[in-house]
Amino acid sequence: MTARLADIAAQAGVSEATVSRVLNGKPGVSPATRESVLAALDLLGYERPTRLRRRSAGLVGLITPELDNPIFPAFAQVIGEALTRQGYTPVLATQTPGGSTEDELTEMLVERGVAGIIFVSGLHADTSADTQRYEQLRGKGVPFVMINGFSPKVRAPFVSSDDRAAMRLAVTHLVSLGHERIGLALGPARFVPVQRKTEGFTASLQEQLGMTPEEAGAFVQHSLYTLEGGQAAATSLIDAGCTAVACASDMMALGAIRAARRLGLSVPGDISVVGFDDSPLIAFTDPPLTTIRQPVTAMGQAAVRALLEEIGGTPAPHSEFVFLPELVVRGSTASAPQGRTSASGRSRSGQDQTGG
Repeated sequence: MTARLADIAAQAGVSEATVSRVLNGKPGVSPATRESVLAALDLLGYERPTRLRRRSAGLVGLITPELDNPIFPAFAQVIGEALTRQGYTPVLATQTPGGSTEDELTEMLVERGVAGIIFVSGLHADTSADTQRYEQLRGKGVPFVMINGFSPKVRAPFVSSDDRAAMRLAVTHLVSLGHERIGLALGPARFVPVQRKTEGFTASLQEQLGMTPEEAGAFVQHSLYTLEGGQAAATSLIDAGCTAVACASDMMALGAIRAARRLGLSVPGDISVVGFDDSPLIAFTDPPLTTIRQPVTAMGQAAVRALLEEIGGTPAPHSEFVFLPELVVRGSTASAPQGRTSASGRSRSGQDQTGG
């Protein structure tokens, strides 16, 4: 027990006597110190004594489309921590291919009496989806908040990253490096974030490179939000003569890097690649990925605040809270190559590197 007290005391920055008072429910400890000791227990993996376990204020559902893309676990962690600090118990519900749908997960959470639901990149972001499901959910008295994918048809608070600004950041960075043929790889056109990224991208090409709307539109490739989707889209863009590719997710960007290498090109020597999200561990890829950082922490915390206001009976405005992204420059972007020989040909440097 002495070693355990010492560990907890060291983690919390208090004396062993203070830890003992907290664990035994003794008076004379400030609320802040008590919370520090309990947090140390959690961090060190010790189980809280039964009398010190926090009673949940209720369950809150979090529905994500998948967990393969690391941006969704990142959102889940931020939202889960924010809910726990407010006394709620987060319940993560994830869609799976051929498995549970968003509607089925929503029904399951409602049946379990959740106090509210946060949807991340759900059907609300799909312009072809029927939004009546959300009116039905509201009719059941369940508050909810949406992350990414604003719809004026849905009465709820929305929290979004500024997709148009994100693409302006990407294009401005690549143009500053001398790139004039810049492509955009993104997901299906029916999704609101995709539409906004496309608008920001094509407008930036027109403003910064003097392209016509038609010329700018020719540098947009729709695919799937996967590594394979990024590879397919990037292959088409590289064949069209692009020396740089901006991607709508970090997973797609990793696919773009793979596409370049399979064509015998180097990144960033021949092809520059920009991702989107700044997913965990993406700084440690080869090369480290230049990306547009989605402000996940601020967005997740804002979504929780908005939901708790809804739960508390003082609803947040049913409008969109937009957060500005940030350009993070790493090793996957560089000056435009000088040796690209044709719209579909490899660069001279790429040929030299592969012995071709």
